[in-house]
Amino acid sequence: MGNVRNRKESDDQFVEKLVKLNRVAKVVKGGRNFSFSALMVVGDKLGNVGIGFGKANEVSEAIRKGVEKAKKNTVHINLKGNTIPHEVIGIYKSGKVILKPASPGTGIIAGGPVRAVVELAGVKDILTKSLGSANPLNIVKATMDGMTRLMDLNHILEMRGKTAKELFG
Repeated sequence: MGNVRNRKESDDQFVEKLVKLNRVAKVVKGGRNFSFSALMVVGDKLGNVGIGFGKANEVSEAIRKGVEKAKKNTVHINLKGNTIPHEVIGIYKSGKVILKPASPGTGIIAGGPVRAVVELAGVKDILTKSLGSANPLNIVKATMDGMTRLMDLNHILEMRGKTAKELFG
């Protein structure tokens, strides 16, 4: 997406990124009423990331609403160093995103909407492929679905009620 914007806030250290800005026209008796929708991603680059969708009659107001909703929907992502712990597929409606861990130095191999989410989550090395829908909202939500499915070893051991010593001898 060509219209990607960064802004750092000092109070809570979240970085904001505009993924998609859309102008919507509603045809009424007197002509057309234009409003704007903004798909925003916020993250602290330390494993916390959220998405929000704001709609308003002005661009700045739509962005502000999107950021507010994104901060409310922030989730913590399990990371393994600068990458993700394992391969995962995120699905939302017809959007499908494959996320694979990458070796150090690979960088972020991802398209626009996926890149925004993984960058702000703090991932530095990852391989991704977006399949199905090209709708930025579906892709971002599919990416978030995949990221929330990530599990680290401690979480799996906790779920099984085992210790590392029991599992590995």
